[in-house]
Amino acid sequence: QVRLVESGGGFVQAGQSLKLSCEYFGSLFGRSPMGWYRKPPGDLRDLVAEITTDGHASHIDSVKGRFTISRDNAKKTIYLQMNNLKPEDTGVYYCNRYPMPGIYDYWGQGTQVTVSS
Repeated sequence: QVRLVESGGGFVQAGQSLKLSCEYFGSLFGRSPMGWYRKPPGDLRDLVAEITTDGHASHIDSVKGRFTISRDNAKKTIYLQMNNLKPEDTGVYYCNRYPMPGIYDYWGQGTQVTVSS
């Protein structure tokens, strides 16, 4: 059984930074492509960034140059460094395997990010 624990969210002003962490409890982390997902208020959860097992990363256009996903396979942890945050980055951030699991699959609690203008 996999368990995911996200942390690092908070309330910040536009232009500030946060670094999110996601601890993976369970097996096969090193064989799992992973992603960060975001659920904005009143909207659906969607992909923000994903990273392959060997560290190749990609990000959606709206966060390119501002967010960086990374992973530490020894610590079974993935990270999302978020710089120059904007109000539209507000939402609950989740990590999970990539491609995105279905809504009825396991999801952790997520971590809330709120960016004020």
